[in-house]
Amino acid sequence: MGFFVRVLVNAFAIWIVTLLPALGVVLVPFAPGEWFQVALTLLVVGAIFAIVNSVIGTIVKVLAIPLYILTLGLISFVINGFLLWLTAWITGFWNWGLRVDGFWLTVLAALVIGIINWIAGLILRPRPRERRD
Repeated sequence: MGFFVRVLVNAFAIWIVTLLPALGVVLVPFAPGEWFQVALTLLVVGAIFAIVNSVIGTIVKVLAIPLYILTLGLISFVINGFLLWLTAWITGFWNWGLRVDGFWLTVLAALVIGIINWIAGLILRPRPRERRD
């Protein structure tokens, strides 16, 4: 997926997660909080999350290869939760962005975001063309 599509899918997934109050993830939009500011905030947070996943996520996942082997891949839930928590921490420097309640709730929210990203990847994946000889 291209970067823009990844940002849109992340923004949609974060919006779905913020609609589930049990996960403890809250979106604080830009000043007035109307629909345009909420959408713009979601797009910016989605872009930050995509950049964090691309840069820091790659480094952390490479360094954690022994933990992936040791835990049979279950460490990926904790790493994805850490990356979402890191995104909330980065946006916490401003008066807008993500706010999370606790780390383990963030891990559950990252699991939901991962499932939504997986479904979107299945839908948006380019289909192979049939060869006609």
